[in-house]
Amino acid sequence: MELYLRVRLACSEGMSQREAAKHFNISRDTVRKMLSYSVPPGYRRSAPVRRPKLEAFIPIIDGWLEGDRSVPRKQRHTAKRVFDRLREEHGFTGGYTIIKDYIRERDQRGREMFVPLAHAPGHAQADFGEALVEIGGVEQKAHFFVLDLPHSDACYVRAYPAAVAEAWMDGHVHAFAFFGAVPLSIVYDNDRCLVSKILPDGTRLRARLFSAFLSHYLIRDRYGRPGKGNDKGSVEGLVGYARRNFMVPIPRFATLDAFNLWLEEQCRKRQNDRLRGESETIGERLQRDLAAMQELPASPFEACDQTSGQVSSQALVRYRINDYSVPVRFGHQEVWIRGYVGEVVIGCRGEVIARHSRSYEREDVIFDPVHYLSLIEQKINALDQAAPLQGWNLPEVFVTLRRLMEARMGKHGRREYVQVLRLLESFTLADLHGAVKQALDMGAIGFDAVKHLVLCRVERRPPRLDMAIYPYLPRARVETTSARSYMRLLSSDAKDAA
Repeated sequence: MELYLRVRLACSEGMSQREAAKHFNISRDTVRKMLSYSVPPGYRRSAPVRRPKLEAFIPIIDGWLEGDRSVPRKQRHTAKRVFDRLREEHGFTGGYTIIKDYIRERDQRGREMFVPLAHAPGHAQADFGEALVEIGGVEQKAHFFVLDLPHSDACYVRAYPAAVAEAWMDGHVHAFAFFGAVPLSIVYDNDRCLVSKILPDGTRLRARLFSAFLSHYLIRDRYGRPGKGNDKGSVEGLVGYARRNFMVPIPRFATLDAFNLWLEEQCRKRQNDRLRGESETIGERLQRDLAAMQELPASPFEACDQTSGQVSSQALVRYRINDYSVPVRFGHQEVWIRGYVGEVVIGCRGEVIARHSRSYEREDVIFDPVHYLSLIEQKINALDQAAPLQGWNLPEVFVTLRRLMEARMGKHGRREYVQVLRLLESFTLADLHGAVKQALDMGAIGFDAVKHLVLCRVERRPPRLDMAIYPYLPRARVETTSARSYMRLLSSDAKDAA
């Protein structure tokens, strides 16, 4: 640009074009162009690029690339594959570069264009994303639910072990509680947890749990086109934002609940941000969203999958390819099952009979050892091989108690030890642990003694054991009644009271 200015100034002061070309060591054509334009016009192609070696093969290339629309993305033609096929199948003699340039230009011409959208207050978009996290020292993949309010750009993020239907519903329930209101409508993709089928006319056949959720909150559901993430671009962008800003570096928390509390705090902090092109913060614009949204219903939606099952001969109930134990007295009976995000609840008629932490493994078996103790008491020879008791980490005092019971009473001692464990059906492990430890200190090695001691701990009264006799029953104190006590009934005071 400096040379451009000097040439134009020199010519304006009387220097000829020939002299200017010689003085500045440039061509006369260049001088002529400098005098024609006040600033460099840049390179201008007067005619489109011609590729004579390629033109006859363009219909073939276009046919291949059009056919790629119906095959998986990873199995589509690359420029290198097009070049190889043209040489092998059609005798192409040109170079690879013209193939690559043509395909790049064709892709640019075919890229989709988008219309900028304006978002009215009170509406939302929802989606799930994935990221690596470390929970309790174990690195694992977390699936995080994201709800976005596009008008204000306010968001809510919550992590789950898996993106199951219950997680979708639970994420909404927590998001609504976070904002204190319910959106008028929500845009979704066509996830199988929400949409069981897309009918030929485009109507969505909703999953049962999702339909119940929409009915509870009276939300209008809207859907993007299959495979078109730009139909809900706000939440798609927010999924990436949450991954880059909330999960880099890899989050490390003791529990998933602690991680989710931290995520909620990050969502609150983000409301203080002012985004590009906006004069208000996210929190200020959020007030318009909240004013347009619906009030929360009287009670939140119960985000659980409900089904039924039957107890097997091993006191197991199958739910989502995993088996969960129930007390053996319910063997072979029909039960109902409620699957929450973190818990599986099993009941029989109107009674809850088992609660387990939910497993997301495949073909896992989740035992509660207490469920099998009554059966093991009857089949005492199965004590050491019982699968439900394997890996049951009881305090060391229980091992000592069993060893002393078996040493003193033989096989009957093993049965009494199981009877002691069965006290867990009614008392906590902490109370039973304290009672067993106290029994060992007193030398009262027996079920009756442990039962009496745990009752005393719960009722907060001192134990009274007769250590001189077995089976260590509470010592009874019987007093002798004197004749004077009966004579008191004949006194005048007693008659007046009567």
